Amino acid sequence: MNEGNMLMEDIIIMLGIAFNLNLPLLTAWLLDHWLGDPVWLPHPVVAFGKAISFCEHRLNNGNARFLKGAAMSLALVAGVYFLTLFLLRRVAHYSPGLLLALQVLLIFYCLAGTTLVREVREVFRAVDRSLEEGRRQVARIVGRDTSGLSAQEVRTAALETLAENLSDGVIAPLFWYIILGVPGMIAYKMINTLDSMIGYRNERYSRFGCFAARLDDVANYIPARLTAFLMVAASGRFSLLLFVGKYGNQHASPNSGYPEAALAGILNCRFGGPHNYFGEEVWKPYIGEHERPLTTEDMQIAIRINRCAEWMMIMVVVATATCLSLIGQF
Repeated sequence: MNEGNMLMEDIIIMLGIAFNLNLPLLTAWLLDHWLGDPVWLPHPVVAFGKAISFCEHRLNNGNARFLKGAAMSLALVAGVYFLTLFLLRRVAHYSPGLLLALQVLLIFYCLAGTTLVREVREVFRAVDRSLEEGRRQVARIVGRDTSGLSAQEVRTAALETLAENLSDGVIAPLFWYIILGVPGMIAYKMINTLDSMIGYRNERYSRFGCFAARLDDVANYIPARLTAFLMVAASGRFSLLLFVGKYGNQHASPNSGYPEAALAGILNCRFGGPHNYFGEEVWKPYIGEHERPLTTEDMQIAIRINRCAEWMMIMVVVATATCLSLIGQF
């Protein structure tokens, strides 16, 4: 056999390895684009929420609330990680096909790009019909009181959430997939759910949920900045990295400001300002300088940037996983 044929065989083998390795991820990603989060499909995050609520009601009292909250958070995160790892290994012994199906399902559960894109589109359509309808629609995706929002504030809230969710719902899960595989994605979803349920700085959760909030900050530290970079790359305007560097750390969250700053720079608009969290006014530093009305065209640009950044991250994950696998072959 000549060297040319041997090289071709090696290339075919490597392509086969790459295809098999990335098939679960690509299939799950395509399913997310097609289905989003179907309401009829049971979601593990619901089970995560019930487990967190069950533990919180029994532990969030008396003394040592910080330690009890930290222990609960670590136990739940480690628990779902090792349970997923155990389940995947057990299934692998019985059927490669069943393993593939389980991997696809779990990755699909961890990706949440399409649903929020659809929700943001609906917010802009709703507020164009009536302000009250827009307020009701945006209340589905934000945690603040929306009853007094203006039309501009409704649109701003939707775009801020879109930028944040690109990090939390797509880039971060994919980042942890690179680092720790499917169990890492599931563990990240538990961290994210913990933060969304108990990571508040109020009387009830300030001590008990403090560790969960910091854990979420750590888990999102690199993904948030990576998200901002990918958004800027998707826009093709790398000079905006200076804008992101200026405003990304202005947010109360150590992470959320970076994707928000990237989108504010791309749209040449301003995010932040006063937010009403059910009777308590919270001022968030302004991100950006140009206060202007937001339009449906801005929403379309934001979604296009969102999708392009997502595609770029998928390519990064596929390339990284393939390279690591091929290195392991030699």
